[in-house]
Amino acid sequence: MKLSNIKEILPTLNNVEFQLEGGTFVPEHFHVTEIGMITKHFIDCGGTIRNEKVINFQLWDANDYEHRLKPTKLLNIIKLSEEKLGIEDAEIEVEYQAETICKYALAFNGNHFILKNKQTACLANDACGIPTEKQKINLGELKSNACCTPNSGCC
Repeated sequence: MKLSNIKEILPTLNNVEFQLEGGTFVPEHFHVTEIGMITKHFIDCGGTIRNEKVINFQLWDANDYEHRLKPTKLLNIIKLSEEKLGIEDAEIEVEYQAETICKYALAFNGNHFILKNKQTACLANDACGIPTEKQKINLGELKSNACCTPNSGCC
């Protein structure tokens, strides 16, 4: 989800709710402790130099149990970050504390925001030597070869 998407969705909501992909909700008294743009300049294992930009939202579950972040407040924080930091429209990545700080992609299911699990991957499969996954086939679906039929003497 891009920053422009969340800016369109927020005015239509009464409450801001985040849910982990497994179904657990982020406690309703969470805080958005930061919004910023993260730029990553790196080289992959195949030697390609890459640049990546994401908008970072950090969610924090505090012991402030009466706190509720309303959509207009989050929209104001986003607008302030755009004005003060020059944030661009980019994909949103959400940091949230689990066993350690985890990073999630963001989606919306029509009711609340979903923190989607992210996975690591090789960006240079062709240069890295990682074999492509072999296609699984059912041996019963193979056409028989005349030299390897029963009683053909090939086995």
